[in-house]
Amino acid sequence: MRRPETFVWPVAALFASVAQADPQIPRFTPIEMGEHIYSGGWEHYVGGGLAVFDCNGDALPELYAAGGETPAQLFFNTTGADGALSFQTATPEALALTGVTGAYPIDIDGDGHLDLAVMRAGADLLLQGQGGCAFQPFQGLSFQSGDHWTTGFSATWEGENTLPTLAFGTYVDRANPEGPFGTCDDTLLYRPSGDKYGPPEALSPGYCALSVLFSDWNRTGRADLRLSNDRHYYVRGGQEQMWAMEATPRLYTEAEGWKPYALWGMGIASRDMNGDGFADVYLTSMGDQKFQLRNPEAEGPVWEDVTYGFGTTAHRPYTGGDGRPSTGWHAAFGDVNNDGLDDIFVTKGNVEQMPDAAQKDPNNLMLQQQDGLFTEAGAEAGIASLQRGRGGALVDLNRDGLLDMAVVNRRAPLEVWQNRGPVDATGSNWLLLRLSAEGPNRDAIGAFVEVTAGDRTYLREVTIGGGHAGGDLGDLHFGLGGVETVDLRVTWPDGQVSDWSTVKANQRLLLRPGRLPTPED
Repeated sequence: MRRPETFVWPVAALFASVAQADPQIPRFTPIEMGEHIYSGGWEHYVGGGLAVFDCNGDALPELYAAGGETPAQLFFNTTGADGALSFQTATPEALALTGVTGAYPIDIDGDGHLDLAVMRAGADLLLQGQGGCAFQPFQGLSFQSGDHWTTGFSATWEGENTLPTLAFGTYVDRANPEGPFGTCDDTLLYRPSGDKYGPPEALSPGYCALSVLFSDWNRTGRADLRLSNDRHYYVRGGQEQMWAMEATPRLYTEAEGWKPYALWGMGIASRDMNGDGFADVYLTSMGDQKFQLRNPEAEGPVWEDVTYGFGTTAHRPYTGGDGRPSTGWHAAFGDVNNDGLDDIFVTKGNVEQMPDAAQKDPNNLMLQQQDGLFTEAGAEAGIASLQRGRGGALVDLNRDGLLDMAVVNRRAPLEVWQNRGPVDATGSNWLLLRLSAEGPNRDAIGAFVEVTAGDRTYLREVTIGGGHAGGDLGDLHFGLGGVETVDLRVTWPDGQVSDWSTVKANQRLLLRPGRLPTPED
């Protein structure tokens, strides 16, 4: 796949078309969800992920929430025609599992029904979707998992394989009597052989991966594997990692541009934030979070830290009265007020009773301003929960064009907020896009979507992974500001590039190779 032409707008020029000087603050209201708590001992200090996906074909995404020592639960989306979010708990037996740290939706067998990769403190599972939100363990894949403490997952399709390549990020080796400090387990890579999986390949050294993401970061047609690692347990000698997915995977080196650094890595968010055609990242941690822009001039994997300059450190609570350092977990980019500028959502919460970190640690909602910098709006928006947040989601749950929020909390109930939009929603246009491809990779994992709105082109890579212990798979959301008509095209995973299509804003569209965009209800 050809690398994109490099283009970078100066900050002032990039946002010149945005009408308002200050970001409009959206209004979030809590939704009654009943009782679901992520609980357990030290093996569930981390994890607590949330899988968001439509498992019954009604275009409304369900929530599958990890429970730790309590059973995981599936929340059916029962939102009605009035758009008021509502959910009902009705967990099938196959999903009511204990020991679950998180899950990711994925169509493994290409049958059009989303499956689940379930991570556990114990044996990981691949569950086959049967339609109607029914699931069963896969038969015939020969997938075997040992007794691991799994906290990260990602998947991609390599070459002509009919099955995806799977990566499971494992944490501390619980069987090592010298542990827990300095006993990080290896990441496990499952590459298919025909229609089956053989034993996993250990990517060593492992440094306690808490977030895992396959991404075609250099637009070459090959997704490499990024790991965010927790230095609390690797203690010394470790760092963040990225594996080049060659026939024999290898770590990128400093000679190639990779900058070694260590953090309490919890989650990864990835998106092109400055319009240069390459994915930037937000990495959560204890203390300072990290916002890093990809260097488009570098051939190698070079990201520059711009955290302080953009106002995205989110290093201390902004409310609650506790001034100790924050602890970030799940991170997501998304345009919560549809002004055409992507914002940053981070779940927060103390690991348990760590005395050097804040106990009252609200979730962050950092709104992007006209000048490209970010300002905290969590309290004003209504999502400043002081529970111990873990996994989360920033997804349009009722298909009204507004991104809603959900957070799994440790030792406290699951929280969901409906986005009611800003008070003045003028110039808050949007677009929802769903990709559907032929062949085994039905959800077009690895595709790139470009949407040109006015003088800006938005780029999205379709991935599975990142976040903290959970993710969503479904519609891509674009905030468009005052733009009412856009042009879009897709670079599909096989390299096929669709023609540009002109479409109107404020609708949900299905995109398929070789066809015009089709409106969906």
